[in-house]
Amino acid sequence: MAEPTHERVLVVDFGSQVTQLIARRLREAQVYCEIHPYDRVDAAFLDAFAPKAVILSGGPASVTAPDAPRAEPSLFGRGAPILGICYGQQTMVAQLGGAVEAGDNREFGRAALTVAAASPLFEGWAEPGLGRDVWMSHGDHVARLPDGFSVVAASHGAPFAAIADEARGFYGVQFHPEVSHTTAGDLLLRNFLFRIAGLSGDWSMAAYRDEAISKIRDQVGDGQVICGLSGGVDSAVAAVLIHEAIGDRLTCIFVDTGLMRAGEAEEVVRLFRDHYNIPLIAADESARFLDALAGVEDPEAKRKTIGRLFIDVFDAQAQAVGGAAFLAQGTLYPDVIESVSVTGGPSVTIKSHHNVGGLPERMNLKLVEPLRELFKDEVRALGRELGLPEAFVGRHPFPGPGLAIRCPGVVTREKLDILRKADAIYLEEIRAAGLYDVIWQAFAVLLPVRTVGVMGDGRTYDFVLALRAVTSVDGMTADYFPFDHGFLGRVAGRIVNEVRGVNRVVYDVTSKPPGTIEWE
Repeated sequence: MAEPTHERVLVVDFGSQVTQLIARRLREAQVYCEIHPYDRVDAAFLDAFAPKAVILSGGPASVTAPDAPRAEPSLFGRGAPILGICYGQQTMVAQLGGAVEAGDNREFGRAALTVAAASPLFEGWAEPGLGRDVWMSHGDHVARLPDGFSVVAASHGAPFAAIADEARGFYGVQFHPEVSHTTAGDLLLRNFLFRIAGLSGDWSMAAYRDEAISKIRDQVGDGQVICGLSGGVDSAVAAVLIHEAIGDRLTCIFVDTGLMRAGEAEEVVRLFRDHYNIPLIAADESARFLDALAGVEDPEAKRKTIGRLFIDVFDAQAQAVGGAAFLAQGTLYPDVIESVSVTGGPSVTIKSHHNVGGLPERMNLKLVEPLRELFKDEVRALGRELGLPEAFVGRHPFPGPGLAIRCPGVVTREKLDILRKADAIYLEEIRAAGLYDVIWQAFAVLLPVRTVGVMGDGRTYDFVLALRAVTSVDGMTADYFPFDHGFLGRVAGRIVNEVRGVNRVVYDVTSKPPGTIEWE
């Protein structure tokens, strides 16, 4: 573990589905934090991590079960303020001598919380006797407080909805302040960080940039690094950061699969080779990828075909460069959290992800992952800090397999050309309406369906194009964007008139769940 360079908050994960939101809220307050599973946090870990404050997350287990997860006992004797959330409150109570019971009055959803006593945790949130709405999700409840604790807020179903031992700096809440459904929940977390724990909020992206550059230099030494550029934000930010650290000892490899949006391949080459002067190999392998995809209809087969071929092409290009000891990847913090999560990650594979997975072992390279401590929005902030153009940093997410999964059914060059033109018109209209930065992701999908149409005096039999646009915070859930009908009519009119091969346009109004954002 690296030496602490900032005030650190430890988030002990008991398996809640919203634990990542705790970390995001803390990072938004410019406080550095890390999430670690409860069973990996022991006394030696705490000595090395040296947290200034600790948050115990929620979780699906019952504290009353004989094998219930527990916090490291020495955690309560280190002098660091502690906030227990939901299950975190319950295990703190149980471990400190109180009692938790399975409740008859379970609370799931919005609940009215009333503040019972003045507390720094609720400063500026509500005065005693008043309250606001919070988000509950619990069956068990605290039945008896440990010595030193008192009630500071209650709800109808949870008389100990918020408790405190002010002397020791221990606080517990049965509700979830990290979710947006809790009114001003971020204020409660900030009160814990700044009023109770006395933190200063000393973590900034400028400081992260300097530290990351120093770490890259220490890790790489005089070695050579290769980096696969996908055209997306993550790999681009990683490449520019590494180039600042080691200069021309970085070589970027951009594999043009022929599956990118209109003009994107040229934009990547122009930005990195001409603007940043980063050594770049641009390999146009579009024909090879299209040949490999010929006749492939199954979405998972498409992804695996593209992934295997990408590794082959990248490996060949890297071998041609020669001499590299390190491979750069744009791994993000959610990927790291998932790999060591309490539950071991998702039990069902919804779809394969296309990246450089498998390359480090095959090529016998060490990994350089300068973004592995950052969330997606923080990567964008770092990109701005590095001077990447806003149009590039703020672009919508784009899947690794590219337009292949936006062409359900067999992928052909003709279909890709139609899709690129239609997608470009759609995004152009979104930008013209000032909506691009409001929308999380927007794209077109060319359906394997033809319908009858009429143009002039002639009959047409052309493709159906679906438009998709969603709002989201992190891509885990999403809702469709409510365009007005005038906008949709204008876009449909342009596409049908300007893109030969499309005679019908539809709009997807499915949320995630039950749908996914992409169609394949």
